[in-house]
Amino acid sequence: MTVRSASPQSTRSSTPSNSNSSGSGGSGTASSTTEDTFETEVSPPVARIAGEKPPRSPRLPYLDALSASSPQPSPSPARSTFGCVAVNNDLGNEREDVIQRPSIVINGIGERGVEEGYNPPSAISSSSSPSPLTPAQRYPGWLYQHVRPLEEFIDDVDPRDLYTDLQEIAEGESGSVFSARVVKASSNSFVAIKQIPIMPSGTPKLTDLRRELTLMKDVRHENVLPMDTLYVDLLEDSLWIRMELMDRSLADVIALIGDGVSIPETAMARFASDVLHGLQYLQSHNVAHRDIRSDNMLLDGEGVLKIADFSTAVRVSPDAPACSDVVGVIYWQAPEIRKGSYDALKVDVWSLGATTWEMAQSEPPFSDIQNPRDFPEQWPALDQSDLYSESFHDFLDLCSRPHSIRPTPAELLEASFIRKACSRSVINQLLSDCRDIEERLHRRQSVGSQGTIS
Repeated sequence: MTVRSASPQSTRSSTPSNSNSSGSGGSGTASSTTEDTFETEVSPPVARIAGEKPPRSPRLPYLDALSASSPQPSPSPARSTFGCVAVNNDLGNEREDVIQRPSIVINGIGERGVEEGYNPPSAISSSSSPSPLTPAQRYPGWLYQHVRPLEEFIDDVDPRDLYTDLQEIAEGESGSVFSARVVKASSNSFVAIKQIPIMPSGTPKLTDLRRELTLMKDVRHENVLPMDTLYVDLLEDSLWIRMELMDRSLADVIALIGDGVSIPETAMARFASDVLHGLQYLQSHNVAHRDIRSDNMLLDGEGVLKIADFSTAVRVSPDAPACSDVVGVIYWQAPEIRKGSYDALKVDVWSLGATTWEMAQSEPPFSDIQNPRDFPEQWPALDQSDLYSESFHDFLDLCSRPHSIRPTPAELLEASFIRKACSRSVINQLLSDCRDIEERLHRRQSVGSQGTIS
């Protein structure tokens, strides 16, 4: 994912968070506005313009399904895990400055989500074939030259034999994202499919895709959302990338605070705990994410939070974790990133603290500051700070300490704030509240639209 350069809240759409023209390479953004999470294209570092509210994408991720006549409603997420622009969104028109977000977000697809039939398929082989086809025979002509660098990651199965009923849920500069039903599942099981067209002239983003696939090859953890499987579609000369279908991003939840959603402190602790477990695992593999924020924290149907969008992630040596490239979005960005060389394994903790601050305030810190050079080393004081516990304030202080004394994810998991995290059932109730509020807003918007018809 590339560094976003846009305003915060009012423009925050799928990020990667950008508008219809943003995607993000595995990070969730690509061009400052349209890249895909899979194409980990790291464009020249650009700090997002300060002074504007953090981008917020359109709401109502699932409500288009409510009015669908089909027995299987058409999903309509507010953002896509690949940093694409959601399609079929009922509330409001897309703005040109909306930043895409990195998250495949889907609701209301069927009775079952992503359970049965979701395990990666094995390659189909035929005992009647004397010998398997070589890659050059499988992908004739110019196509082979382009997919050859990705050969070790490709599952040699026709994806159209595995998935059907594709419904577009988001679109981006490098391709579209679809929900797809698993053909051989005994019940309704869905996955997310990202399609990337391959052109005879070449697709530069494939190099970034290979880098991300290599980085995340052996990364598997409950709180991390990797790319799942890669296929080649010979019918349309495109890549199909499969991922788990997620319910919504944490940013989607935060965006509803003004409409009645309340995130209790214990739920904030649960979200932070999930992120810390994911970061602890990543750091055990010497991987730094470097773009931790609410847009890149996705929630599944069970209320489990997963870190997504690894377009700016790097693997570093534990003895020499220094990096110097400017990445991330400035409102969640550790201050040392803007100063030169920094410890890549320390910046994610700062970003988690900024996200925790955001959950309390419904917008990220510094969103009202015009000049990024004026950003202080510490976050602003919370509004009505007395509403929050001492352990909450202590946690924010720990996350914002200078990088030389900033705690590790493992150390923060022992913080008193994290130890009071709520049960998963509380998170599920929170997600249910989000859907109820979205449905109410949808009905209100529908009534308003009907009232304007002459």
